[in-house]
Amino acid sequence: MELFDSHAHLDDEKFDEDRDNLIEQIKKAGVAKFISAGYSLEGSRKAKELAEQYDFIYATAGISPNDIPQTEDELWKVLLEIEEMVKQSKKIVAIGEIGLDYYWNEENKDLQKKAFTKQIEIANRLKLPIVIHTREAVMDTIQILKQNQVYAKGVFHCCPLNRELVREALKLGFYISFAGPVTFKNSKNADEIIQMVPNEKILIETDSPYLSPEPLRGRRNDPRNVKYIAQKIATIKNLNLEEVAQMTFENTERIFSIKK
Repeated sequence: MELFDSHAHLDDEKFDEDRDNLIEQIKKAGVAKFISAGYSLEGSRKAKELAEQYDFIYATAGISPNDIPQTEDELWKVLLEIEEMVKQSKKIVAIGEIGLDYYWNEENKDLQKKAFTKQIEIANRLKLPIVIHTREAVMDTIQILKQNQVYAKGVFHCCPLNRELVREALKLGFYISFAGPVTFKNSKNADEIIQMVPNEKILIETDSPYLSPEPLRGRRNDPRNVKYIAQKIATIKNLNLEEVAQMTFENTERIFSIKK
């Protein structure tokens, strides 16, 4: 059985002391591939470096809504660097993570929207999918996606367990990626949301080092734990673990155009 963690942050400083050793352990644990997701200019650079160092690691590059610069001039400069970085690497498979976050930042909504829209344009120019972060911003996120067609579609990463969001995302052709929160005991509608998503549209991720799944909550997360998300989906959809591993592996390769 081989697993594919579609979204991790192995560039995070929490892995600085044991990153290389951990990556070897991840491979031995049956995680055959994973994507190190960029969220800032520096994070995207580090994700790219990791992907180019290891053949089974891929990367995304983008500026998350929580990491955008404070002015438009600075934003355009950073996004120009992101676009050039992506052009230089075959291991960068998407623009992301990008989107809107009104939980942490309400004072710069307009700049968040401009950053999101501009990065959709970059993705379209480069014929790449996008990886979307959305928190407390469901309606604005969907509105931007309806107004700005994403040619290669993309993924709602660590998708909020919101019925309307999932319904509209699927209508627009996006994939849904589930992370540790679907395993949490207080996650009331996780089962219903998982059932809403067709098998061919599901991805799994850890979003490590954050959001460790049950039974590991409170510890540092890493891609080896993606099996717990796969097991949750297997239980809800009445499948076995191997079936979920295979379908999510194939789905991840498909949306990110990763060759076998």
